[in-house]
Amino acid sequence: MSQTKAIVADPGIARADLQSQDPSNPIQQRNVVKVAVGVLLREDASFLLTSRPSGKPYAGYWEFPGGKFEQGETGQQALARELLEELGIRIDLECTQQWHIQRVDYPHALVELHFFKVTKFNGTLQPLESQELAWSQLPVSVTPVLPGTVPVLEWLALERGFTHKTHSVSL
Repeated sequence: MSQTKAIVADPGIARADLQSQDPSNPIQQRNVVKVAVGVLLREDASFLLTSRPSGKPYAGYWEFPGGKFEQGETGQQALARELLEELGIRIDLECTQQWHIQRVDYPHALVELHFFKVTKFNGTLQPLESQELAWSQLPVSVTPVLPGTVPVLEWLALERGFTHKTHSVSL
C-alpha cells in the first residue's frame, strides 16, 4: 500500500492525490460530503486513531473516528451517533468542542471534515466495524495515515509546542 501525503493546494483544501484529480471536474462543481470527526484525547496527551475497515476507500489507513452527517444533524449529533455506531461509546457533549474545519479533495469524494475535540466519553471502546484501535502520541507510529489526518496531527503538534512538522507524523 503506498503512502499518500496530504498537500495543501488551496487555502482550506488539502488534496489527497494530485495525479488522480480530473481537471474537467473543478472542486466548486463537486458535491461536498460533510463528515464529523472525533479527536478523542486522554489526560496523558494520547489520542485515538482507528483503521479504516476493509471495503471502504483507503482501507487500512489510520484516521480519527467519525462519519458522515445525516440530513438535519448538527456536527455534534453526527459525531455522537457515529462514535456510538463505530466504537460503542457515548460522548459527553459538554466536553466536546468544535475545533477545526478542513476540506480534503480525495479522488472518490470532496469531504468537509468537522473536527471536534472530545475529552470525556462513557463506555468501553469496541471496534464495532472490525477496525483496529490505537491510542497514540506524537509522532504517530501507525502507518499509513489517511491524508485528511495529517493536518490534525500538525495542529496537535503546534498546540504541544513541536516546531517541526516531522514530529507529527512518521511518513
